[in-house]
Amino acid sequence: MRTFRMGGIHPPECKLGAGKPISVMPLPKQGCVLLSQHIGAPAQPVVERGAMVKTGQLLAKAGGFVSANIHSPFTGKVAKIADVVDASGYPKPAIFIDVQDDEWEEGIDLTETLVRECKLEPKEIVQKIADAGIVGMGGACFPTQVKLTPPPGKVADILIINGVECEPYLTADHRLMVEKAQEIVVGIRLLMKALNVKKAVIGIESNKPDAIEILSHQTIPYPEIEVMPLQMHYPQGGEKQLIDAVTRRQVKSGGLPVDVGAVVQNVGTVYAVYEAVQKNKPLIERVVSVTGKSLKQPVNVKARIGTPISSLIDAAGGLPENGAKVISGGPMMGKALANIDAPVAKGTSGVLIIDEAEALRRPVSDCIRCAKCVDACPMGLEPYLLSALSERQLWDRTEKENIMDCIECGCCTFTCPANRPLLDYIRIGKGKTGALIRARKAK
Repeated sequence: MRTFRMGGIHPPECKLGAGKPISVMPLPKQGCVLLSQHIGAPAQPVVERGAMVKTGQLLAKAGGFVSANIHSPFTGKVAKIADVVDASGYPKPAIFIDVQDDEWEEGIDLTETLVRECKLEPKEIVQKIADAGIVGMGGACFPTQVKLTPPPGKVADILIINGVECEPYLTADHRLMVEKAQEIVVGIRLLMKALNVKKAVIGIESNKPDAIEILSHQTIPYPEIEVMPLQMHYPQGGEKQLIDAVTRRQVKSGGLPVDVGAVVQNVGTVYAVYEAVQKNKPLIERVVSVTGKSLKQPVNVKARIGTPISSLIDAAGGLPENGAKVISGGPMMGKALANIDAPVAKGTSGVLIIDEAEALRRPVSDCIRCAKCVDACPMGLEPYLLSALSERQLWDRTEKENIMDCIECGCCTFTCPANRPLLDYIRIGKGKTGALIRARKAK
């Protein structure tokens, strides 16, 4: 069974919600829709305070080529446009909507009828995806229409579907593959048509045998789509790692997947593409795993974008008494929430509650030069060095040592016997180094 070839670890799976069917979250009394839910420029509001909006209506238009439209997940009155503390702890502009009803925009197909046929041309498919505000739903939130528009001279020959979900605890993608396999297959064919590729591979780790079986059955009529079971290996969901596992092609430092002829899309994104192109439905809701060992009932919920995360926690039985930390995402790459009333965004894949024992940071000691972090790094970097350079603010050195190649997977911190916060310092270094590079290019 295949996997990527450099670094990686095997953390405990803890897939507590794997057998929990997707349930639908009730609408909140007030929704809060962030204007920046994607990589790139924030969207620009096209509604004002006091306006009445319908579900699916355009709230904010993409602010540039690398940006994404934002649509209303609710029917109601725009209460205000103001800053709110998002899941990362930073104030971000948002549109607050007092929810009154659930009246959808005309032309959106809300039936469960499967629509297979599509007569649109590739450019028309890409335009519908852009209009619907679809972004990468695996966490990166890169605008999907940009991925489907390779730079001049770059041509893709394979579409890789990321059904890996290697992050511990998270099960949203798993449940989506089990429950919406037919729609995902149609979405894959739409993306293949948009990219003009003849081959697609769905990569799924071997701890999801039901998803592998269901999608293998659904793709029987389509020999151009292959379901590839993969060995469990974190962080196999990273684009470059998944490309290596599936094709044995290596993306060079600073390169893009399309440089080696590949385009990678998450299964959640594929499902959103199906809904956008075949049902005229913009991206206004997503599946979120709400999980943790101390929760009464871990769940997978379909929640509207803008729903308070606290409401999702209530759906899982409420915040447990020994809940010490709430994380947006999983334990390896997720970030602790400063505010549990922060809204669900397009990239919210999971909400993880960990207890005091799991959240406790162990005492840090000196680096013993064991090189475990180097062996574990899937990008071939030297995490101990990048961390030390960042701690000493040697930004010219961090750039030379390719700190921007770090995918922030956390393998280095996980393996460190000295309990050093390697990734914390590397994240600081990436932020500062990236800012310096952008400033230099802007001159």
